[in-house]
Amino acid sequence: MHFSIPETEVRSGDNGSTYVAYNIHVNGVLHCRVRYSQLLGLHEQIKKEYGSNVVPAFPPKKIFTLTPAEVEQRREQLEKYMQAVRQDPLLGASEMFNSFLRKAQQETQQIPTEEVALDICLSNGQKVTVNILTSDQTEDVLEAVATKLDLPDDLVGYFSLFLVREGVDGSLTFVRKLQEFELPYVSITSLRSSEFHIVLRKSYWDMSYDADVMDNRVGLNLLYTQTVSDIERGWILVNKDQHRQLKSLQEKGSKKEFIHLGQTLKYYGYIKFDPCITDFPEKGCQVIVSAGNNELNFHVKLPNEQMKEGSFKVTRMRCWRVTSSQVPVANGTTNPCSSAKCEVKLELAFEYLMSKDRLQWVTITSQQAIMMSICLQSMVDELMVKKSGGSIKKMLRKRHNGSIQRPDSQQTVKSPPLLDSPDPNREQIVKLSTKLSSVSLRGISASNSANDISANDFHGNYAFEGIGDDDL
Repeated sequence: MHFSIPETEVRSGDNGSTYVAYNIHVNGVLHCRVRYSQLLGLHEQIKKEYGSNVVPAFPPKKIFTLTPAEVEQRREQLEKYMQAVRQDPLLGASEMFNSFLRKAQQETQQIPTEEVALDICLSNGQKVTVNILTSDQTEDVLEAVATKLDLPDDLVGYFSLFLVREGVDGSLTFVRKLQEFELPYVSITSLRSSEFHIVLRKSYWDMSYDADVMDNRVGLNLLYTQTVSDIERGWILVNKDQHRQLKSLQEKGSKKEFIHLGQTLKYYGYIKFDPCITDFPEKGCQVIVSAGNNELNFHVKLPNEQMKEGSFKVTRMRCWRVTSSQVPVANGTTNPCSSAKCEVKLELAFEYLMSKDRLQWVTITSQQAIMMSICLQSMVDELMVKKSGGSIKKMLRKRHNGSIQRPDSQQTVKSPPLLDSPDPNREQIVKLSTKLSSVSLRGISASNSANDISANDFHGNYAFEGIGDDDL
């Protein structure tokens, strides 16, 4: 996640006085609006809990009213502070930090705590409606969806909620995986657009874990509908013969066999991103990036109109970073950016081992750069678990249970009070296993994938002896 404070606002307080508000953006979108005193309160709590030697530097108090230059300096310092806290493995994952952000998000959007119905989409387009509180965090909503679908507790961690945008042509853009510091209802409502949806999708990469999911009826149906959807969208490539086999298995109701065949197809389990720009192999090339199988796959259109395909393995990436900048909207003006004339430009850059002794930076300019980064990080996490001999099933269960079962001592964070919560005795959630009905393969491309694009590898098919997870 990319935290920034690109702007400040002068706002009126309850007593008629004014104050400076700092707008915290996540992935270039406003998440919450906070005062300096709120962040100072958070800082003091973190310092008390974790010690002064762990907490990053915080901009000091000022006795007199800040000048515009001092406000700008404080904005930059607070931005660096938020980024440092989030990037710290201990502080960024703490319930104290995440709870602060959730409460600030709810207050900023002025959404009271009350019971609401929230639609969660499945891969086949069907909707699961859950009754939740507006103040329920991501894992609470995921748990509610799992309960309604009758998905067992030990499989909940295999799935995540994703914020997506659906185009008029039915295309799907993955905006981000919903995080522990946000409230899904508030996040989707604040966008004020019907083209945004929350989708339930598997959140692991290694297809060997499909076996765990397929052992359960509901898990099997979820994986099946996702596989069908990815094929229909052209994310998974099939040729005519494979298409006939898939149709035959579908007509027989052989879902496991359908998935097993899907696992042999190109780009199974990948997430496909919107067309964007890269500087590799040449600056300004158009590219379609897909993430999966511990790699970023590139379909590049070169300036001479030639198409090339290549893959960058995460085990050969030394590091990566996401950067953002304010750029003028194309309107013929060269004036400095203002809130009305600028947009956020996001870039993902990674340093790649092209050959045994040659590292090179590759840059992708895309509004989905942060989503790409999240994909890379989760791939690395899985590889590290495997390398250490651990079980991803235990890791997912621990992560899921850890975020659901929070000790009461960590619930309270000093931030402005929200509206009172309603009666916590909510209506019992109804099971909805029947939502996962059969789906059909509509509009699957019958083209032969082998003829779609040349399979030239950018880094020349070097044989990298001895390079593996140790290069992470």
